[in-house]
Amino acid sequence: MKRIKHSVLGLGWFGEKHCDALAAIPNVEIHAICTRNSERLAKVAKKFGVKKTFTNYHDMFADPELESVSITTMWDQHAAPAVAALEAGKHVFLEKPMASTVADCDRDRNAANAAKSFFMTGHICRFNPRYAAAKQEIAAGRIGKIISMYARRNLPAWVGASVLDKIGPIIGDGVHDTDLMFWFSESRAVSAYAQTVQVRQHANPDLGQVMYRLENGASCILESVWCLPDTTPFQIDERLEVVGTEGSISIHDTHPNLMIVDSKGSRCPDTTYWPTIHGQLRGALRDELSYFINCVATDQKPTVITPEESREAVRACLAAEESARTGQLVRI
Repeated sequence: MKRIKHSVLGLGWFGEKHCDALAAIPNVEIHAICTRNSERLAKVAKKFGVKKTFTNYHDMFADPELESVSITTMWDQHAAPAVAALEAGKHVFLEKPMASTVADCDRDRNAANAAKSFFMTGHICRFNPRYAAAKQEIAAGRIGKIISMYARRNLPAWVGASVLDKIGPIIGDGVHDTDLMFWFSESRAVSAYAQTVQVRQHANPDLGQVMYRLENGASCILESVWCLPDTTPFQIDERLEVVGTEGSISIHDTHPNLMIVDSKGSRCPDTTYWPTIHGQLRGALRDELSYFINCVATDQKPTVITPEESREAVRACLAAEESARTGQLVRI
């Protein structure tokens, strides 16, 4: 299979995690990386043996050898580089959320629809084998018509504190479960009601709880609490329950499928999204990026998620955040 020359724009924690995953995919070369921080740029380039480094993404996209890019900048810095990459003829893997406003989501979607190159938003949960298996069962009609869904995605306080000045729990993590609920039901929200609670002095609240009514009549509830005790032995408490007219599906991921107890206490390492196995990163992130790279290599448009679906998840979460601010039900 053709070896794809890929790049990574944005070298924070998750940008480096992308590099870890890409390094474990045989038919991809990390051709270039880009960030405005020159010290960080040199450090990551050395770790992964990347020869081409840039501090301006326009310069990187001008490289004729470059074929595709992971955009892992902050969510409010997604639209401009995504559109620029598509206009330069590069294939774009854009991390979730798609953008920070519906207008910027529209910019991404319109550019993707107009481009000859491919575009995909990184909704990693669609590559979690448990959610993917649930989707297959639902699509096969095993549980009938979906009438109720409940999702929980809660984090220890120290994890939340690391990002609460940049993004809140409803859009930051609730976008995962919003997307899954829409994917499972093949429907979308017509209204949102939400409440938040702020405990610490960050730019965003510590927790959010949301209720959606879907077009198909289903009722959906999701919670995202980013202030579990710091002594919590796991980094995420992730669950989703789906109730249909003829059955139900329950998904319980991450905790406690592996627990290690030693002299330092107890901990539950990730075994789903980016575990290291036999010295290489594996899991849903690698599978997701491998899927995208293989689409590029075989000239097959990605179909696991569409730009319109990515936009709908953001639109619903932003409506929920507006509801939390105003205390009113928001019609979508």
